[in-house]
Amino acid sequence: MGNGPLSGVRVIELAGIGPGPFAAMLLADLGADVIRVDRASAVRDGETSGGTDFTNRGKRSIAIDLKSERGREVVLRLVEKSDALLEGFRPGVTERLGIGPDDCLARNPRLVYGRMTGWGQEGPLAPTAGHDVAYIAITGALHAIGRADGPPQVPLNLLGDFAGGSMYLVVGILSALLESRTSGRGQVVDAAIVDGAAHLSTFIHGFLAGGLWEDRRGVNMLDTGAPWYDVYETSDGGHMAVGAIEPQFYAEFLRLAGLDGEDLPGQHDRAGWPVLRERFAAVFRTKTRDEWTDIFVPSDACVAPVLSMTEAAEHPWNTARDVFPALGGRRQPAPAPRFSRTRAGTDGVPVLPGGQTRAVLEDLGFDDTETLLKEGAVAQA
Repeated sequence: MGNGPLSGVRVIELAGIGPGPFAAMLLADLGADVIRVDRASAVRDGETSGGTDFTNRGKRSIAIDLKSERGREVVLRLVEKSDALLEGFRPGVTERLGIGPDDCLARNPRLVYGRMTGWGQEGPLAPTAGHDVAYIAITGALHAIGRADGPPQVPLNLLGDFAGGSMYLVVGILSALLESRTSGRGQVVDAAIVDGAAHLSTFIHGFLAGGLWEDRRGVNMLDTGAPWYDVYETSDGGHMAVGAIEPQFYAEFLRLAGLDGEDLPGQHDRAGWPVLRERFAAVFRTKTRDEWTDIFVPSDACVAPVLSMTEAAEHPWNTARDVFPALGGRRQPAPAPRFSRTRAGTDGVPVLPGGQTRAVLEDLGFDDTETLLKEGAVAQA
């Protein structure tokens, strides 16, 4: 439990994978008391999903046998003492377990019940499995990412799972919690990755509707089509990222690159873009990444070195802001965003399944902890 802006908010997380745990981590980072409900069998089988799974940091874990009547009752009793619950199962699973929205809201009418899926709770694909790459594929987002002469490029699972999924689930939960303060009533938040990924592309859809965007990749301003919004290889095999969109920034880019005196096509002369790209590429190949970094940074040219994840964690620009602090003995991304008064934080230690079962039950006022443990309704790691 932290001291951030969500201090005093209790969230039940039904353990899952990917976007659900990340959403719960974000809530924990901001100070919420997140109680992760793991499977009792994970304790009995000796599973250790903690370790370096940083999405489990800052939480407490209770292991429960969700298929037992006593285990189900434990979850519902936890719900009575909580503000929100989030789950990432396929539609209908929690209903079959007896801990669906109706079951939980009957116990706690103010509860916010957050549901994380790829396809949503209804629709032709709702009951089927999927992963990030498929979700962003059917929203058009994947098609738009890549170069004109190549296939779509997979942006890790950042765009679908975490941006289109986790972040929208968190926004939904927080919005519903705010509304419940006025209405006194909880509700269900249906967060689907396809919805979030589509919503994230609103800006591009506006360009498309206004005739400022072609519905094919690698030919537009922000998809490597423009030579002044791209990455270029340096003499040592590194890369520099260029995002000199505005005219004043583009002029500064040309000046620092030593190109301001050359007779080049205009910035927005699409017919001249191949000429600009060829010239920019040739110039960047004359120096190393670090040499170009010394030239361009800091400046308003909007150029930066492309750092690896390992480099980024140790780079002085990031360490100055403590973007990757040492938490739990390892470098991890810091909680975000930052607050002037209710500082967010985390110990950075991922919980193990059932690591705090006894403590959670006793903290929440259960007087039958030992009986529950003996019956196997819950398990302590």
